[in-house]
Amino acid sequence: MQVSELMNPSVVTIEPTSSAALAARLISRHNIGALPVCASDGRLRGMGTDRDIVLRCIAAEEDPAQTLVRDIMTRECATVAPGDDCREATRIMSAQQVRRLPVVEGGKVVGMISLSDLARSRRFDMEAAQALCEISENILRR
Repeated sequence: MQVSELMNPSVVTIEPTSSAALAARLISRHNIGALPVCASDGRLRGMGTDRDIVLRCIAAEEDPAQTLVRDIMTRECATVAPGDDCREATRIMSAQQVRRLPVVEGGKVVGMISLSDLARSRRFDMEAAQALCEISENILRR
């Protein structure tokens, strides 16, 4: 099964020059944990997560209204392509210690796929469970 069959094509993105406060509001409003950070041309520049906001802005005692997303985002982020096999997505999630991946085609974000998307499909619930287990084990070791 290909990533395109399970990904969510409705992606909420944010620009690097937006504030961390706006990123937090979008994450809350859409009940998501990560926002692809895209330039005005739609190209992926990084990921902004709830964790990035807390650790790199709030805990650092920065003002979220004045802090730009580009200053707190994760720059090097793993991606998958729509035509990739879903097993490859779970392998990448496990190796990169992430629960969601942007789906990129031609440098532009066309969707998101998460461990829960994979688990809900019932075809990849074992792979998703294994990836989650590996992610959780590494978090506990920190």
